[in-house]
Amino acid sequence: MNLLPIIKKMFSYDADREFYAKVFPDSVKPVDLARLRKMHKDDLSQVLKIEAQNYQYPWSENIFQDCFTAISYSCWVCEDQEKIIGYAILSVAAGEAHIINISIDPAMQGQGIGTKIMKHLIKIAKKKAETLFLEVRPSNQTAIKLYDGLGFNEVGRRKNYYPAKTGREDAVILALELVSLF
Repeated sequence: MNLLPIIKKMFSYDADREFYAKVFPDSVKPVDLARLRKMHKDDLSQVLKIEAQNYQYPWSENIFQDCFTAISYSCWVCEDQEKIIGYAILSVAAGEAHIINISIDPAMQGQGIGTKIMKHLIKIAKKKAETLFLEVRPSNQTAIKLYDGLGFNEVGRRKNYYPAKTGREDAVILALELVSLF
């Protein structure tokens, strides 16, 4: 098996695409310039900013720190050049994968970044799990539409799962069967 094409793809840099993005900003979509990489502790200040912008009850820095030490967790950021525009945390254990957290910078939402991150997580999960799960607030219709478009199905609800302004909000449990994907 020739590994050279695989290695080249991992380290390729499209200078033309970045040049055109700077000179002709409308010629390249932000999602095309976005790159996924493993999250580092140095990324936490930007990640926490996005977390605080998107959630009324955001995760603390300690929760993210714990994710770095959990063996089954995989932490990712999506960046546009040097700025983090999204992140996700995936847990894989016992044949199941679970998206623990995913968030996109509000200024970048609706541009395909969430889809790009989700496809990346699905690709990782498919190698190690049979099913990928996640929870989402029923009020987050934008996210539900994204997950539905990727093939997720509702498999249950968790009553009073999320804190909310007026008490608690349920979580919709979604699942994607990875064994049926090719």
